[in-house]
Amino acid sequence: MERTVVRCAEGHVFSTASFPMQQAERLGPCRLVRCPRCARLRSAVPVALGKR
Repeated sequence: MERTVVRCAEGHVFSTASFPMQQAERLGPCRLVRCPRCARLRSAVPVALGKR
């Protein structure tokens, strides 16, 4: 199962196994996911992983 690294609206970065509608046509980059740090449903966007 592929994991996606996301950042929630509060700025917490975490990975999730299920990022809803990842392959579907998107209406925007944000999705609602439960943040493990603040334990609330938050708007989250994928983090672009680049070279350091």
